[in-house]
Amino acid sequence: MFPPMQIQGLEQRADGELCWAAGWPPSGRQSSPEGQDEGGFMAQGKTGSSSPPGEPPKPGSQLDSMLGSLQSDLNKLGVATVAKGVCGACKKPIAGQVVTAMGRTWHPEHFVCTHCQEEIGSRNFFERDGQPYCEKDYHTLFSPRCYYCNGPILDKVVTALDRTWHPEHFFCAQCGAFFGPEGFHEKDGKAYCRKDYFDMFAPKCGGCARAILENYISALNTLWHPECFVCRECFTPFINGSFFEHDGQPYCEVHYHERRGSLCSGCQKPITGRCITAMAKKFHPEHFVCAFCLKQLNKGTFKEQNDKPYCQNCFLKLFC
Repeated sequence: MFPPMQIQGLEQRADGELCWAAGWPPSGRQSSPEGQDEGGFMAQGKTGSSSPPGEPPKPGSQLDSMLGSLQSDLNKLGVATVAKGVCGACKKPIAGQVVTAMGRTWHPEHFVCTHCQEEIGSRNFFERDGQPYCEKDYHTLFSPRCYYCNGPILDKVVTALDRTWHPEHFFCAQCGAFFGPEGFHEKDGKAYCRKDYFDMFAPKCGGCARAILENYISALNTLWHPECFVCRECFTPFINGSFFEHDGQPYCEVHYHERRGSLCSGCQKPITGRCITAMAKKFHPEHFVCAFCLKQLNKGTFKEQNDKPYCQNCFLKLFC
């Protein structure tokens, strides 16, 4: 005979069955049933110790013993109990609170994170390969990692350069600006905005020193914007691409000869053949003439006055 019991933590369902309420288990005797029926109900029978002689009973055995004893007592009193399912972890019937998840039922204390073994309870969880994980461990173990901060990516993800990034961590490696509709450019595994990429890595124009983005002219061992390849003196474009080079810079014919000091002082045109050098200037032979009568002069047969050449007769008439 069992002594009279005080039933705590039980609630009466509308259909007359009893199920364990929150607050279970109450204190009870340490006894265990001999077996279970095929439906997962605790069967009535003789009780005894489930641990070998001389060893303290295990906590799980104590709980099983108390459940068996209480169910046996309730059955003797004519009170029917119905199991709510079999626990997906311990494979024992569930007579109290139940957790339903992943198509199975669980004792609340057995529905735990596979990694940290903490009880999940009413918290959100993730399933992987049929196992439950708390949010923290799931993201730590399985979420993609941001290449910039190495933290798990919990929401939106940017995939670029064969890596994954938080959207707020994918920006220009030079200026830190986020990328607009024009996208980004890659160099040595880093992402750059268009401006910084061309400023840093694009070839520079020999005229303006700015980056060349599209069409260019290759000349004098450098590259040029088409609009920048002009005479360095008068900025006139070259006809048919013909130019003269002086000190690594392009010039039109006139300014090339001016730079070299080979312009005729009389006509201001280049001297390509014979020339006369006089008064620290150069002349075409036909342009070295008397400043007054305009007759052609010969070197050594002229007189100079106010930086102008004169023939002997005109010089005497004008200045003597």
